[in-house]
Amino acid sequence: MPRVHVLPHAELCPEGRVIELKRGASLCDGLLESGIAIEHACEMVAACATCHIYVRAGGASLTAPDDEESDQLDHAWGVDAQSRLACCVKLRDADLTIELPKHARNFARER
Repeated sequence: MPRVHVLPHAELCPEGRVIELKRGASLCDGLLESGIAIEHACEMVAACATCHIYVRAGGASLTAPDDEESDQLDHAWGVDAQSRLACCVKLRDADLTIELPKHARNFARER
């Protein structure tokens, strides 16, 4: 099973974490099931950019973003060349190292 190394994030995962997910699993689902409360305003249908993450290692093993994901990433905060939407990332055989952004663009979240 591939391992996902989540780098420390001050609010969502202060210590960082390593989680194991099944091949083909959604990264967003896996993070949520592991207690990492990543934003997901559109309920994981790639209609927003709130589940934006950075794939810092292992990204070459993933399928390339499709047009829909790329269009949504245009609306994410702090996009770089390693940006992906967690709801679109399906795990393959390789391990991943991901970083959660400091900010998420979620205007609908109730605090």
